[in-house]
Amino acid sequence: MQKKIEVKILGIESSCDDTSAAVVCDGKLLSNVINSQSIHEKYGGVVPELASRAHQQNIVLVVKEALARSEVPMGDLDAIAFTKGPGLLGSLLVGASFAKGLSVSLGIPLVGVNHLHGHILAHFLREKDEDECVPEFPFLCLLVSGGHSQIVLVKDYLDFEIIGKTIDDAAGEAFDKCAKVMGLPYPGGPVIDKLSKLGDENKFKFSKPSIPGFDYSFSGLKTSFLYTVRDEVAKDPEFVTNNVNDLAASLQKTIIDILFNKLEKAVKQTGIRRVAISGGVSANSGLRNRMLMTAERKKWQVYIPKISYTTDNAAMIALVGYYMYQKGKFSSLSLIPQARVNFMDL
Repeated sequence: MQKKIEVKILGIESSCDDTSAAVVCDGKLLSNVINSQSIHEKYGGVVPELASRAHQQNIVLVVKEALARSEVPMGDLDAIAFTKGPGLLGSLLVGASFAKGLSVSLGIPLVGVNHLHGHILAHFLREKDEDECVPEFPFLCLLVSGGHSQIVLVKDYLDFEIIGKTIDDAAGEAFDKCAKVMGLPYPGGPVIDKLSKLGDENKFKFSKPSIPGFDYSFSGLKTSFLYTVRDEVAKDPEFVTNNVNDLAASLQKTIIDILFNKLEKAVKQTGIRRVAISGGVSANSGLRNRMLMTAERKKWQVYIPKISYTTDNAAMIALVGYYMYQKGKFSSLSLIPQARVNFMDL
């Protein structure tokens, strides 16, 4: 198909507990609205049924606000991009159903987007007249979130290859589960990041896995952390209270050590020195600092996303939708969102 000038894409993201809508025009971000759900905090984790109901309540208002901020009339949209997975099935269905209805009513194409591709391409998000440095292809991307930990070789906007992945738990899950062991509020990752700034990162030692290749494992670390806390609390009931900052700092350092051990090996073996981080855990200050320090020491060219682009957001979904639109990769109305989606599924 002939490329259209000024392609306007509405993106919808509802994979977990954030309802988000954004508008992208020719790859430039015009608006990005996120409504976060706070109801899950008291349960210590996301409750799927409550999340899907909140999406139903919020999605119309969020889309309306995104269009208003972008100043793009609904009738000028060229396609609707939405998250098809991975994520919570009930939440995904809300976004997909809304996107399908809007697609039919406007008579414009539908683009189902892999949520993980969005996190990777978040590095290419630019607002209006911004002209910041973006990665050149190929580059390596450390994708770290609550559900995924991967090293991805990014060859082009829609051409990816996983060269390393977790064989069990993800880095973000390790943060949250260990925070729960300490009795910290949900989500635990940001709390640990804050506490770690006040602690001694070398105070405690936790297990680090020995996994071949570039793959990750965090289950052993979680077990090691749990046993350490359990044994020390048995001797001193106030152990966690008295050592919470040091525990947080030591845990954070261990997780980052595990991530960078494999990332440095991947850079050495591939010879690719352009390296990016993405996903929710890429907001962690310790991880971002390690990235900068390693770049200086190893002479890497690094790319660190804005904090606002690390969490789930529709801007990244709209941007992937834009590149898929350019390639004519549209979705059928029969597409059913999936809680688990093959990373290579475009």
